[in-house]
Amino acid sequence: MPQILIAVAVTLIIAVPVTYFATVAYRKSVAESKLGSAEEKAREIIDNAVKTAENKKRESMLEIKEESIRAKNDLDKEIKERRNEIQRNERRIIQKEENLDKKLEAIEKKEAGFAAKEEEINRQKKEVAKLHEERVQELERISGLTSEQAKDYLLKMVEDDVKLDTAKMIKEMESKAKEEAGKRAREYVVTAIQKCAADHVSEATISVVQLPNDEMKGRIIGREGRNIRTLETMTGVDLIIDDTPEAVILSGFDPVRREVARIALEKLIVDGRIHPARIEEMVEKAQKEVETMIREEGEAATLEVGVHGIHPELVRLLGKMKFRTSYGQNALKHSIEVAQLSGLLAAEVGVDVRMAKRAGLLHDIGKSVDHDHGMEGSHIQIGVDLCRKYKESPVIINAVEAHHGDVEPQSFIACLVQAADAISAARPGARRETLETYSNRLKQLEDIANGFKGVDKSFAIQAGREIRIMVVPEQVSDADMVLLARDISKQIENELEYPGQIKINVIRESRVTSYAK
Repeated sequence: MPQILIAVAVTLIIAVPVTYFATVAYRKSVAESKLGSAEEKAREIIDNAVKTAENKKRESMLEIKEESIRAKNDLDKEIKERRNEIQRNERRIIQKEENLDKKLEAIEKKEAGFAAKEEEINRQKKEVAKLHEERVQELERISGLTSEQAKDYLLKMVEDDVKLDTAKMIKEMESKAKEEAGKRAREYVVTAIQKCAADHVSEATISVVQLPNDEMKGRIIGREGRNIRTLETMTGVDLIIDDTPEAVILSGFDPVRREVARIALEKLIVDGRIHPARIEEMVEKAQKEVETMIREEGEAATLEVGVHGIHPELVRLLGKMKFRTSYGQNALKHSIEVAQLSGLLAAEVGVDVRMAKRAGLLHDIGKSVDHDHGMEGSHIQIGVDLCRKYKESPVIINAVEAHHGDVEPQSFIACLVQAADAISAARPGARRETLETYSNRLKQLEDIANGFKGVDKSFAIQAGREIRIMVVPEQVSDADMVLLARDISKQIENELEYPGQIKINVIRESRVTSYAK
């Protein structure tokens, strides 16, 4: 057994190295054979790559040669085209030069002709001047006038002709302008007046209170006249109790006080208890009623016209104008009518209607303030101060200040208020004028007309709406009549204040009388 193991061991010892060396030798031979085949493949790959690179190189060279040949051909073609274009431009320039040479030659010929014509013209001018001088001398010899005298004579004739033509032109233009402006103005004014039909109440200085019977007169007078004295003292109004049946007359220049007295007296008559204490109580109630009435009238006026945002104190003063008159025309009614006319005229000409109405309503606000308020000045200045005090706009202030022409109107609205005020005051029946004012205005018209040279007589007719002027025919020609009428109208506009317009009618009459015997 041990020998077997030893033998196996020896065998293993011998077999293992032999097997190892045999394996190594086999692997080495296999590796060498693989290495030889890899080198061959590498040489084949390198050879193929070299061949491919040479082929691509040859192809690239061929492409480069073809591209260079193509570029050269394109360049040659472009150079050829540029050369042809340059040749065409050279031919065109040469042709233009030839044309310029021809034109210069023609111009030189014309200049030569002009020079000859200029010499001829200068020669003819000298001949004409010589002939003119000879003719002037001959004319002076024939007419017996020097050239200066003849010139003066011609200038005078031309001046007369121009003066006549100017007068005719002025007359035609004035007629045309008056016709067109008068037509448009009549349309505006008539439209405005037709749309505004305000009534005007002529306020007097008396009020009449009706009595239920004549026995009431004694109760109003009271014992020893104490009742009538108390009523007169508290109201400032005179009570006239005469033979007028069932009526008592209240007389006073202040319409507000007269209204207070009328209301108080009517309340006393209805109540029946007439004594000094009751009179005082009724007068106080009447004063409150009148104050309320004034405020309500002012508010009603603003609503009627459609003007809002007026200061409450101005509204109260507007209401107070119900008890004021101007030449018999109720001041509040007049202001409402002016506001409506201003708004209608503003709508016709396309300006702010609300602003025009506001200016027309407030234009106479100064008339509502009397001496009791301590304000002095004309109603225009008082109205301006009131409008400034209660923050009215500059347009309204200027319209108030300019509505009688005291200052220049600064807006179209101020001009419209002027026109509306004149329309309201001048239309028939609107107001009454005192005889003294009326006669003075007629005399001033005639004095202005008589102050012009050539006027023989003048007559103011149609209540001062027209003045007819008789001129001396030897001193005033037909052409001068137009200028005379224009000058007189300008002086009347500058010196007189009047509502509406005044027609100036100049009359020239020439008579030749002869008798057959």
